[in-house]
Amino acid sequence: MVTKEEAGIGFRALVLALLALASGHMLSTLLRTIPAISLDLMASDFGTSPQALASLTSIYHFSFAASQIPVGAAMDRFGVRPVSLSLLAGTVIGTLVSALATGPASFVLGQLMLGVATSGMLMCPMTLAAKQMSAAKFGLWSGLILSIGNIGMLLSASPLAFVVDQFGWRAGFWVSAGFGIVVLIAVFALVPRQPAAHADDSSPLHQMAEVLRLGMSRGLRGLIALSLVSLGASLTLRGLWGGPWLMDEKGLSRIEAGNVLGLFTLAMIVGPACIGAFDRKFGHRRAMVAVTHAIAALLLVLMAAGAPHFPVSNLFGVAVMPTQYDLVLLILIGLATSAQPLIYGMTRQLVAAQNTGKALSSVNLAFFLGAALLQSSTAGVAALFGLPAVLLFIAGALVIGTVLFLIYTRP
Repeated sequence: MVTKEEAGIGFRALVLALLALASGHMLSTLLRTIPAISLDLMASDFGTSPQALASLTSIYHFSFAASQIPVGAAMDRFGVRPVSLSLLAGTVIGTLVSALATGPASFVLGQLMLGVATSGMLMCPMTLAAKQMSAAKFGLWSGLILSIGNIGMLLSASPLAFVVDQFGWRAGFWVSAGFGIVVLIAVFALVPRQPAAHADDSSPLHQMAEVLRLGMSRGLRGLIALSLVSLGASLTLRGLWGGPWLMDEKGLSRIEAGNVLGLFTLAMIVGPACIGAFDRKFGHRRAMVAVTHAIAALLLVLMAAGAPHFPVSNLFGVAVMPTQYDLVLLILIGLATSAQPLIYGMTRQLVAAQNTGKALSSVNLAFFLGAALLQSSTAGVAALFGLPAVLLFIAGALVIGTVLFLIYTRP
């Protein structure tokens, strides 16, 4: 049944527009996970340590998070199409700068540009869907948008590992730049020109302040608390430490590690769509969000405990748990952390239509600010205590976020 809102664009045109915009999110996830499979080669090329370079990757997430404030205001003020085209052009330029990086300084510049330019790649399709679809269908489509976007992480697993082995780490950025140009053309052709619905005529500064005010409001506080650790947990594992864990702790080659991370990513692709469909059929969003994040924390603890001479390895009488153990846990973690669309859905229900872009951006700010904080802090944890401690640190953050979520979202 097509709603009146969907009929405003035409449902087929709306779907094509969402697919084009979701491809931009796919490009974003590809770009931010390139270091996971090529961190050692990049560090060697730049004459620095992998730990130092890992800490520098957090600039991507800090700039990404900070940019949510102006991007959220811009989408409510100007509409999705002009904002998405501007950001895609910036993404292509940032990707080229990254491909040409010659050291830590130019690498940081590329990461900074990419963080700013890709900051709206998820919010553009989310905002369009939220403003054009009913609340029930938005829950389903937010999951589909995240699933399509997570294909970028699948591309940065085994396919990227092959490209890096054959042509070097810079080739990953060159290929991404070409993909960015294709997405830019698709968005230009498929996303309709529309005036911003419920346009806000207040000053840009006031609108940006409204993004922060919404994020700190009592109604969204629990969602923000969980958002600060939710996406960061999966991105820090998939985008930074998953490769080193499999290669250094489990002795896998780059291609083998890429294969495992690819299956982890498949779970992250399938999970949001399945949870979105489950939510539409059964509801119980608050319980689903809390339970899945608690399970993810437990799975991370079990994964850390399978390291050499850790409790699970000792329990089974082996030096280290086999790769199949990590593979199963990673797939389950990918499925468990896929409840993030429900956070967007809960946010959409709590705000007026004219504040949709700003409210979703405040949640997205928390998602990626949390990812930046986790990435930068886990770099220090890894240097001081090793990779098993990184997994335990992420698990602890998930537990704290889940508890705060339950406290602040009590009826």
